[in-house]
Amino acid sequence: MLKIKGLYAVTPDLADTALLLKQAEAALQGGVSVLQYRNKTASHELKREQASELMWLCEAHNVPFIINDHVLLCVELDASGVHLGGADGGIAAARRLLGARKIIGTSCYNRLDLAEQAKAQGADYVAFGACFDSGTKPAAVRAPLELFAKAKPLELPTVAIGGITAENAPLAIRAGADSIAVIGALWTAPDIRQAAQTFSKLFTQD
Repeated sequence: MLKIKGLYAVTPDLADTALLLKQAEAALQGGVSVLQYRNKTASHELKREQASELMWLCEAHNVPFIINDHVLLCVELDASGVHLGGADGGIAAARRLLGARKIIGTSCYNRLDLAEQAKAQGADYVAFGACFDSGTKPAAVRAPLELFAKAKPLELPTVAIGGITAENAPLAIRAGADSIAVIGALWTAPDIRQAAQTFSKLFTQD
């Protein structure tokens, strides 16, 4: 299993598959280490089309391809794994469907107890957020950066999400986040490849 570390890109809601693939290719060239497909507005048919195309891109770059919410779509496409939110179904049930080799991540918001439960149920990584003011989810609860240090004894990779920018990402990394999940600051950048490189380099600096 590939380790969750570095720049974790979460796709925007785009109906234009060709544009989505063009942007994803640029991000992957820039050093994305994990790509999650998340589209809350697409039909099941469009989700399947976009996910299958994105998975091919990720395989070409040897990058794990994670599907948000949809365990059965992950099974159908044989994707790398799934990311589950608080209302997306149990980790244990997903593990039974996916088997031991697939990646399962989960959102733990601002709660260490959810991360502890996630580990007990077989999660491979946990995400805390929103770490900063989020344009994607402006009403999201704020997660203190101290959670990343508190979660270290769990020995699970931790992902920071919510309002991540090139300016504040170092704060999350220094706090102990293994990975930073980025949406707006990546996909709305004038040069997506360059933005991905900027985020990725944060993990190679002393």
